[in-house]
Amino acid sequence: MQESDRETPGEGKTLNTRRSGRTRPTRPPADARSANSRRPRLAAGGLGSRALPPAKRDAHPPNEPPERVRRKAARRPSAGSGAAGAADLTLRSFADRIRQMRARRGMTRKVLARDSGVSERYVALIEGGHGNISLLVMRALARALGVPLEVLVREGPEPPVDLVHATELLKSLSPDDLRAARQMLRDRFASADSASRHRRIALIGLRGAGKSTLGAQLAAHLGVPFFELDRLIEQESGQSLSLVFDFHGQQGFRMMERRCLERLLNEHSHFVLATGGSLVSEPTTFERLLDRCLTVWVRTSPQEHMQRVIRQGDMRPMHDGQEAMAELKRILREREVFYRKADIQLNTSRQSVPASLAALIRELERESAGRGQSEPA
Repeated sequence: MQESDRETPGEGKTLNTRRSGRTRPTRPPADARSANSRRPRLAAGGLGSRALPPAKRDAHPPNEPPERVRRKAARRPSAGSGAAGAADLTLRSFADRIRQMRARRGMTRKVLARDSGVSERYVALIEGGHGNISLLVMRALARALGVPLEVLVREGPEPPVDLVHATELLKSLSPDDLRAARQMLRDRFASADSASRHRRIALIGLRGAGKSTLGAQLAAHLGVPFFELDRLIEQESGQSLSLVFDFHGQQGFRMMERRCLERLLNEHSHFVLATGGSLVSEPTTFERLLDRCLTVWVRTSPQEHMQRVIRQGDMRPMHDGQEAMAELKRILREREVFYRKADIQLNTSRQSVPASLAALIRELERESAGRGQSEPA
């Protein structure tokens, strides 16, 4: 029985029935029933539950004396300071992180709602900074324990102590020192030597940059095989990419992506590879690519990205117009910090395919020459 169907204590009286001698409650007054029907109901699982905003929860009874209302308002922290201000900041930060992760993966809000089991409406509330109060409870527990919030929500076993200490050391470095430390770690512990990395060339970047076109022609020029990671995933699954996402979700697709990349690295020592635009959003897979391949960021302007996608037969940008362009710019902005980790950047904006290919070959030759000079005789 739902909460709105239960009788409110004190609101119904009992009447004696002449025939059975039993008693039955009368229906509550109309105003009481309407008040009950407005009570929030929890959806299945609680993920899409309707929660009253703080302003409604804190509303005072209509007959409460004004002096008591003023005293309660004086005790309540303001939205911009104290506990309420910190709570708002936590919810906004969490909302920003959700939007960033979604943009980096190229996921729509509807796909995120479907894969997570959270209603699309509630995902919108979370991204608007109106998350569930349980997030604030987790933050309070973390503060009471003296640990970061991510320690409480981290999945998997407790990390080794040395990893924790190394992470704290890296956090204290400046951005320039952090990049230098990362390069030192790669040089010291990389699983592939420099020569083998340069025999495997991986092109990264947004869809429409020219990865497939340039990759195929570069492979023909070098006399090595050319692969598209998305096509390898389709071959393994026996499904199109859209069906892979429909049947296996984002997580299933990422597992196939990593598995296909590993198989390619194990079976081929020379190749040119065109990757999916969102691969960079998966830290483990992207780090593996950076470790084993010479990476090239193929880039162009957002306007040319859009035009090339339309020429490939995808007419959705034509229907969405300015909204599609804004979404493209947002995705590029979120991923750019990852794309910049590539060894080479190639701008194909306003360049023909032969001109872009010639520029790419020159950059590869320059990179190879620099590697030869840096290696000991």
